[in-house]
Amino acid sequence: MSQDQHQPDDARTAALRERVAAFLAAHDPAGTDRLDFLRARFDAGLAWVHFPEGLGGLDAPRALQSVVDAAFAAAGAPDNDPRRNGIGLGMAAPTILTVGTDEQRQRFLRPLWTGEEVWCQLFSEPGAGSDLAALATRAVPDGDDWVVTGQKVWTSSAHTARWAILLARTDPDAPKHRGLTYFVCDMTAPGVEVRPLRQLTGEAEFNEVFLTDVRVPDAHRLGAVGEGWRVAQTTLMNERVAIGGHAAPRESGMLGRVAATWRDRPSARTAESHARLLRLWAEQEAFRLAGVRLRQQLAAGAPGPEGSAMKLAFARLAQAGSALELELLGEDGLRYDDWSLRRPDLVDFTGREAGYRYLRAKGNSIEGGTSEVLRNIIAERVLGLPAEPRTDKDVAWKDLPR
Repeated sequence: MSQDQHQPDDARTAALRERVAAFLAAHDPAGTDRLDFLRARFDAGLAWVHFPEGLGGLDAPRALQSVVDAAFAAAGAPDNDPRRNGIGLGMAAPTILTVGTDEQRQRFLRPLWTGEEVWCQLFSEPGAGSDLAALATRAVPDGDDWVVTGQKVWTSSAHTARWAILLARTDPDAPKHRGLTYFVCDMTAPGVEVRPLRQLTGEAEFNEVFLTDVRVPDAHRLGAVGEGWRVAQTTLMNERVAIGGHAAPRESGMLGRVAATWRDRPSARTAESHARLLRLWAEQEAFRLAGVRLRQQLAAGAPGPEGSAMKLAFARLAQAGSALELELLGEDGLRYDDWSLRRPDLVDFTGREAGYRYLRAKGNSIEGGTSEVLRNIIAERVLGLPAEPRTDKDVAWKDLPR
């Protein structure tokens, strides 16, 4: 479809709809195996239309993705269950596309998009959360491999993941930001141990991951040695967009839950709660429209620091909305269905009952970059305010106090 880049939008849209119709005629969703259907859709360039041809795309404008998705949904076609592999789709895939080799793109992108291989993110550590560049997990070269040892934490989906994007220290003599390298780690490799990390909701959605002499082929390195921080910025910018910049209809998500409770419980309404709900609705609508603008910006290029503002707003609104819902429910909001240990396959911010939503929303201001870190990014990279003094910027990592 790359030769049609200069066609009017309506012509490109019509051509894309015709392509989808021809695909559906050849692959009946009702009579085709789900995985075979998804693989064929990827091979036809109808997975990520803005990706290159041969990698699930058509070199088409990103904005046309909604046209493709709507056509497949209307036909009752199976999807790739995106919530189950959010890290792979939202973070690993754009990073592999941006910095991966041709061999890496060919190996990883297709099974990632179809959901055959789930991904997780091995970034945060017990001593390196908000200050990610301080991480201590070491990767030491050994022939054609790297030997990785360390501990990661807050790893969503590690218990279901086949692959992980991994940030490790390869040069302790360099300053902390310059001694990192980025890898793809096989989660089934010897030396990888995943332990459940139970959280406030009772679930073990997150995990601790211990890496003991794990061998990672150099062929699974993404980017140059020592360029891990730069590569990680691609991942982190896409992560914040994935969390806070998704498309959503009006009055959806947490706001939809609160509005439904408001309508169902007229006896719980007060002037004060009414004012809070109206303010929340207006802020949520502003957030939704800002997301539309952000996706339009993405159609023209890579995500920037604006995604940090979206993720920051998402966390604040989710917490404010879940708190208001709990107040409207009164004593019913204190009920909780089950605190037994669960290891879910996907993250559902608005799933289960109100108590779960309230507790789970507390994590929204931590995951994907803490709200404090995001405010610094917005201040420095969006507003152009002076950066905070960083006395460790040019100090070798091995000399930093720990």
